[in-house]
Amino acid sequence: MQNTEIERKFLVISDAFLSQAVTHYEIEQGYLSKEPGKTIRVRIRDDRAFLTIKSSLLREGIAKFEWEKEIEVADAQEMMKICMPGAISKTRYIIPAPDYKGQKRYWEVDVFHGHKEGLILAELELGSEDEPFSRPEWLGDEVTGLPQYYNANM
Repeated sequence: MQNTEIERKFLVISDAFLSQAVTHYEIEQGYLSKEPGKTIRVRIRDDRAFLTIKSSLLREGIAKFEWEKEIEVADAQEMMKICMPGAISKTRYIIPAPDYKGQKRYWEVDVFHGHKEGLILAELELGSEDEPFSRPEWLGDEVTGLPQYYNANM
């Protein structure tokens, strides 16, 4: 399905992922709107910026509708000024996962700063809800679908 995001989310139990990371970047993100089942987010990732709309209202299971467009960083900085309280600051590490049927997969591990200091979450985007994947040794409990681990609720 076009504009669909299917991801699994986990707690991270050690910093062993750091030695496997191929890159990392800093992220600042805020929310322009947060309602049950839908959000509008602005994100600045190093020298790039994005506007994203996500919703669980149009898809079933863990799949979500996701629309994302790159925008000018200056525009994103202005939008951040009107975001709801509780902006998120995190460092994202990219770790290769084993390929699945020729498709490249990557773990995105977020190390949160500020009011969520100490929280580390890993996400893996999949092609389908039942796609198999290997669990790295640094992966802890699965938190997919638990609202307290949605960035919009932090």
